[in-house]
Amino acid sequence: MIGWLNVGSLLLGILAWTLPVVTLVTYRKNHLTLAVMSMCACALSLSFQIFYHYHLVKVGDWSAIMDVSGSVAFASAILIIVTILLNTMTMIRHKKEVIS
Repeated sequence: MIGWLNVGSLLLGILAWTLPVVTLVTYRKNHLTLAVMSMCACALSLSFQIFYHYHLVKVGDWSAIMDVSGSVAFASAILIIVTILLNTMTMIRHKKEVIS
């Protein structure tokens, strides 16, 4: 059951990036809703990783924690940065369309 946290985290991370890309490629009137959903997916993805690390602490699997902590920290930073950049690009594009 705990292994599904990693799968869920990966799927939510992909969703966090897919929603703004879809908004950039196609014209959507509900771009704000999709941006909020993207940020929520990013937050849930990171929460799943926190819960997974909490599980590793509870069971005392310190070698697993030491093995994955650096990778998870790096991947989390990339997820946050790319999600923010994609949603910012979406907002800038739609703001230009409103002004034009």
